[in-house]
Amino acid sequence: MDKDKVLEALQNSGEMMDAKGIMEVTGLERTDVDKAIKALRKDGVVDSPKRCFYAVVAE
Repeated sequence: MDKDKVLEALQNSGEMMDAKGIMEVTGLERTDVDKAIKALRKDGVVDSPKRCFYAVVAE
């Protein structure tokens, strides 16, 4: 699933990523990345500490 790919990309990067960076790593289309990020943010797994950049929420 796209959410898993996006989450894995963010976890492996160890730093904030923008949608373009996530697209390059995962090979997903922009709309798929945006939907996955929206779902991950709703689940509380991903946050946006800087506008248009995303990171995994520390547990």
